[in-house]
Amino acid sequence: MNLFEAFLYGAVQGITEYLPVSSSAHLILLPKFLGTQDPGLTFDVFLHIGTLFSTLIYFRADWWAVLQDFLTDFRKIFGRAGAVSSSGSGPRAVQGLVSWRMIALATIPALAAGALLKPLIETVFRGVDVIAWALIVGGVLLFFVDRFSRGTRDLGQAGFRDALGVGLAQCLSLVPGMSRSGSTMIGGRLMGLDRYSAARFSFLISAPVTLAAIIFELRHWGELVSGAVGLAPLMVALLSSFVFGMLAIGGLLRILRRFGFLGFAVYRVVLGAFLL
Repeated sequence: MNLFEAFLYGAVQGITEYLPVSSSAHLILLPKFLGTQDPGLTFDVFLHIGTLFSTLIYFRADWWAVLQDFLTDFRKIFGRAGAVSSSGSGPRAVQGLVSWRMIALATIPALAAGALLKPLIETVFRGVDVIAWALIVGGVLLFFVDRFSRGTRDLGQAGFRDALGVGLAQCLSLVPGMSRSGSTMIGGRLMGLDRYSAARFSFLISAPVTLAAIIFELRHWGELVSGAVGLAPLMVALLSSFVFGMLAIGGLLRILRRFGFLGFAVYRVVLGAFLL
């Protein structure tokens, strides 16, 4: 892989990871359009290192509050409550944000489903027909759920039931084309969250799942660096995914507040139809 291709892969990952259009689908389709060899699932997973740092840095205030909440509960368990204070000691808001318990609950279903379906994820689910239909179905769901949702609640009003609903919806993203962000935003809207809050929660719960996938694939790091990709292209791809990820988060939040999901739904359906 040359450096330009690596930059392109990173840019595609950074942009599409947060837009509800499926980054995995675009990473699978990119080598087909370029006429190059597919670098494989392991490379796709490692590209998420860049976007993981985008999530952690962009939402650093949220993660600091979540850490405070976790330390508060940890010290309560060991009889040292009060050393770290937060305004939300229950399952709901932590200084107007979500608790670590909600993030953990939303993460568990996808981790369990991913472990069970891993053979299919690496083979059958990467087929173009599967991706095409997933794009179309996900686009239709995205439009109708958003269009008819009366959700107006923000994250400060979300609880365990909402976290579980979004977590179950996240399992759909194991099929390339469904989109992790798209699936979780659909789940958030179904649970009654407003667009901004559904997107924000989607971004927050992406971190644990992404980190787990990266750790799982670390055993293939040596093969990736010494194989068809190489260390320098991988570093370029990671940097590119980080930069474009930072840009995509802020851009999407502004778009959703003003225009909603219609444009993304149309794009998904058109791309899926084109692939078919």
